[in-house]
Amino acid sequence: QNTHTHTHCYSEVQSTLRTLGSKVDDLSTCNDLISKHGSALQRSLSELDSLRLTGEAGDKIRQVTERATLFRITSNAMINACRDFLSLAQAHSKRWQKALQAERDQRVRLEDTLEQLAKQHNHLERAFKSNTSADSSATAKGEGSDEDDDNEFFDAVEEAPEFITVPADPHFHKSVHPLCVPPRLIGQPGVKRRTKIPDKPNYSLNLWSIMKNCIGKELSKIPMPVNFNEPISMLQRLSEDLEYYELLDKAAKCQSSLEQLCYVAAFSVSSYSTTVHRTGKPFNPLLGETFELDRRRETGYRSLCEQVSHHPPAAAHHVISDRGWTLRQEIAVASKFRGKYLSIMPLGTIHAVFNKTNHHYTWKKVTTTVHNIIVGKLWIDQSGEIDVINHQTGDRCHLKFAPYSYFSRDVARKVTGVVMDKDGKAHYILSGTWDEKMEFSRVMQSTMGENGTEGRQKTVYQTLKAKELWRKNPLPEGAETMYFFTHLALTLNEPEEGVAPTDSRRRPDQRLMEEGQWDEANAEKQRLEEKQRGVRREREREAVSQRAASESEEGTYQDNYTAQWFERCEDPVTGESTHIYKGGYWEAKERGSWESCPEIY
Repeated sequence: QNTHTHTHCYSEVQSTLRTLGSKVDDLSTCNDLISKHGSALQRSLSELDSLRLTGEAGDKIRQVTERATLFRITSNAMINACRDFLSLAQAHSKRWQKALQAERDQRVRLEDTLEQLAKQHNHLERAFKSNTSADSSATAKGEGSDEDDDNEFFDAVEEAPEFITVPADPHFHKSVHPLCVPPRLIGQPGVKRRTKIPDKPNYSLNLWSIMKNCIGKELSKIPMPVNFNEPISMLQRLSEDLEYYELLDKAAKCQSSLEQLCYVAAFSVSSYSTTVHRTGKPFNPLLGETFELDRRRETGYRSLCEQVSHHPPAAAHHVISDRGWTLRQEIAVASKFRGKYLSIMPLGTIHAVFNKTNHHYTWKKVTTTVHNIIVGKLWIDQSGEIDVINHQTGDRCHLKFAPYSYFSRDVARKVTGVVMDKDGKAHYILSGTWDEKMEFSRVMQSTMGENGTEGRQKTVYQTLKAKELWRKNPLPEGAETMYFFTHLALTLNEPEEGVAPTDSRRRPDQRLMEEGQWDEANAEKQRLEEKQRGVRREREREAVSQRAASESEEGTYQDNYTAQWFERCEDPVTGESTHIYKGGYWEAKERGSWESCPEIY
């Protein structure tokens, strides 16, 4: 990547020099023409002057002659200046190339130094944890997610596929009915939403002054300026999972549980399509912050998010649709800056339940990696393996997100999956990319093939022709100047009447950033974070007072914060401790009764 960056800079300088040379040649040609036509003009004027015209005509001819002479002198001076500039540029080109090489070497050394610092910090952190007493067993959710020292993101070696698909025999095509793909459901006409936000300003920032204090730390604990952000909160980002809600609408209409699983799996992949160009960091929600997305009139669903924990940051999300499905999740984010890259590990389980069949699906999210934090252009990759499980039937889909590899001959951002019943028999093969589209193929036969390179047998699936499950929507016009937001993302921070006072749309620092007032947004962000720390200290004092009054011998402080619209309980399906929507929000909105909401802004 570094070599590519240096080569690109070098070729860009050479291209610029060639362009300058071409333009100076054009100017020289023009200079010759000007000299030629200027001389002819002056001869004509001299001939006119020799006529010894008197009066006003003679004065006019002399003025024109003087101006023509001045024009010729100025043109010659301009051409000479351009020629001098080209000579200077050519003379300094080698010096520029050396400067580019020196800068490249310096950045590589900086990157290596940062990586070593990150490793040393990780060693110290682990040594400290191993020497602390084991009485603090109640670790925070997400603390155990630190990566091992050797778990670094190198260019992945291209792995051999676990299975091979081949076209099925022709007689299968005749004997099998075509899959019924429900048409895309069109929502009822609703409120007219905005289609633009102010363009992103081009502000400079000293990256090193920020990053040198970040190594090895949780990203959520670092006071970041809004220059790294995009003007939406993590709650709104989580709501963007509904960008392709129609996949769940289609799944609700499927008669076959295995077909339904294909659509649910495609929905789990589609949520990553909005991340491919989104290198900005969402705002960390304040504790108690909420975000509602009421699209019931347009697309049939209502969504509510609430920040239920601050350290570690965790958000609970609940969606109910009039079209026969419910989606819920609690996602905590563990993130580490490692010098070369930023790894983001979402922790928690996503649930989708279909009312008609009571099929209950669960899955998790894969790891997101932001590369080239210090050197080069930022880019994002998704990698890992997940299982989408139907807990009623035992069906499952195993999805594999292949990490990017420079040496791979395969398509980038590839995702493959196998849909199997409870007995492990494959029924569908899923293939595609997480940033573009997903297709599925019906499996007609499966056989065990020859041993692969590592001695493992590959399964050969005979499949029907692939059908499209999902395709990414095109970005809005001008998206590159609007943080690469999708059509849905552009509407998320649009002001709405009647939302809760804790809604993300009312957050002042986020609103100022969207309007391009970044200095004011940074000041407001610091005020809000300090206010939140003050509220937390007050809760700690209250907890200490209550313990002292009850003569309790509790060891460490436990945050006694209680969420407003969600309650903590044990998930009946996974057994995890999670927050589930307890109701009341939409009824409070209808009454306009928000007295119970905390004042967080």
